[in-house]
Amino acid sequence: MIPRGRLQQLKARRDELEALMADGGGDDFAALSQEYARLTPVVEGIARLENTEQELADLTELLADPDMDPEMREMAGNERLELEQALPDLMHEMQILLLPRDEADEKNAILEVRAGTGGDEAALFAADLFAMYRRYVELQGWRFNTMDVSETDIGGLKEATAEISGSGVFARLKFESGTHRVQRVPQTESGGRIHTSAATVAVLPEAEEVDVAIDDKDLRIDVFRASGPGGQSVNTTDSAVRITHIPTGVVVSQQDEKSQHKNRAKAMTVLRARLYDLERQRVDSERAEDRRQQVGSGDRSERVRTYNFPQGRVTDHRINLTLYKLTEIVAGDALGEVIDALIAEDQARRLAASGDE
Repeated sequence: MIPRGRLQQLKARRDELEALMADGGGDDFAALSQEYARLTPVVEGIARLENTEQELADLTELLADPDMDPEMREMAGNERLELEQALPDLMHEMQILLLPRDEADEKNAILEVRAGTGGDEAALFAADLFAMYRRYVELQGWRFNTMDVSETDIGGLKEATAEISGSGVFARLKFESGTHRVQRVPQTESGGRIHTSAATVAVLPEAEEVDVAIDDKDLRIDVFRASGPGGQSVNTTDSAVRITHIPTGVVVSQQDEKSQHKNRAKAMTVLRARLYDLERQRVDSERAEDRRQQVGSGDRSERVRTYNFPQGRVTDHRINLTLYKLTEIVAGDALGEVIDALIAEDQARRLAASGDE
């Protein structure tokens, strides 16, 4: 059941925000515009629902006229039938729009991919995953900025970090966190045996300075010489930066840039995101009931997906989804189908939970 009083409150609040912004908004303009942007799709959904209900009421009243022309009656009856069929979808859409939003959904994201168990094959798989996300990001019209990469001699990745920016990035990618498993014959395998390897993915909401307060005295900053695959030196100056957040023990390293200043700025961006993620996890752990309703915990130790190359399938274990589109998914072209299914499942669970309240 949709609370009609709440719908009117949301419309009134959007109108109030519009008026405040028209007057300049003062120092709160950025916060006002963000709230306005969040409320706009909700108010548009309310308008679609209310317009449909009003049209239905008008047609019902029209059809109650016994003197109505038969041809007009048939047309009005067909139109009413179409609206009646569309109404449940509009109601469902409205219920989803009214679900509590994750405050981080509209944020950009920091993507971290690391090779797990499996040696060289795990590193090659990590490189495949990193390329998959890069292609998916390009298809969304987002921006993919590689921040740090540690490669192996044969083209794999020990670990890689990227900043992804665009509209609703974290909302789309947050369920990718976890352990991704691959089953295939490695390039280095001469006997044709299938190996199982793994890589971990972490998607963190990018935090603003106002989201996380970091005291300089809590940081230990070390500089060192950057190195390439196999330990070869790629820089003759101490431009690489390692930042340790002493209270939490979180360590971030950056060495992609030749400038120590740029590496430090990138490292601080990643550190801020990790500390923000730690705080989100702390809050989530205090909301055990809410956490059970999510599609997986996002824990990096949780096996979330298997890519089986011999069978050409990808299985997401959290929602028991199997798609025989491995090539298209790994290429990034069909990854959206998996993400859409995860989002739909999360919405369905939260709708069910809200109905039990």
